[in-house]
Amino acid sequence: MQITQNLWQVAGPELTSPEDAAAYLVRLGPAAALIDAGCGEAIRDLLANIGRALPPEVPVTHLLLTHCHFDHSGGAEAVRGHLGCRIVAHQLDAAFLEAGDSAATAASWYGRRMTPLRIDLKIEGPQQAIPVGHGEIQAYHCPGHSPGSLVFTVDIDGQKILFGQDIHGPLHPSLRSNRTDYLRSL
Repeated sequence: MQITQNLWQVAGPELTSPEDAAAYLVRLGPAAALIDAGCGEAIRDLLANIGRALPPEVPVTHLLLTHCHFDHSGGAEAVRGHLGCRIVAHQLDAAFLEAGDSAATAASWYGRRMTPLRIDLKIEGPQQAIPVGHGEIQAYHCPGHSPGSLVFTVDIDGQKILFGQDIHGPLHPSLRSNRTDYLRSL
């Protein structure tokens, strides 16, 4: 679903699988980034949606994970395997992904197991610019829902777009949520 000239929603309950969180594709000139990857059950649909949005010569160079939860990260390894992109997450959530922690990643909420996932670029501070194509995407640490939740902003098509997945929660002990951090982030 095209949102602006260079922004598409390529995953979500009505586009891929009912369990998938929304995933977005951002094109910045000669390259693109994918924000979140869904659970991975409908990887063929996700890849087909990306293929409809981008010409074959435009690579997806980065997969930016807003947080470690399975409905956002479960398909990450399959996406990397097909597209060859670098996976980006905050270091605090990277620990759960790399350990394959099915409780903290909420994979167990879906009756699944989180396979350990290598993170290529770990965001360490409160903010970091990620170069993509002819532009950059800003990552901001926004803890609360998970310890390493991130929001991303990008200036495209004359607008500043913010991607803030699950900033509404839920907050739950098994997700390592922190109400104080959550309120401060909001």
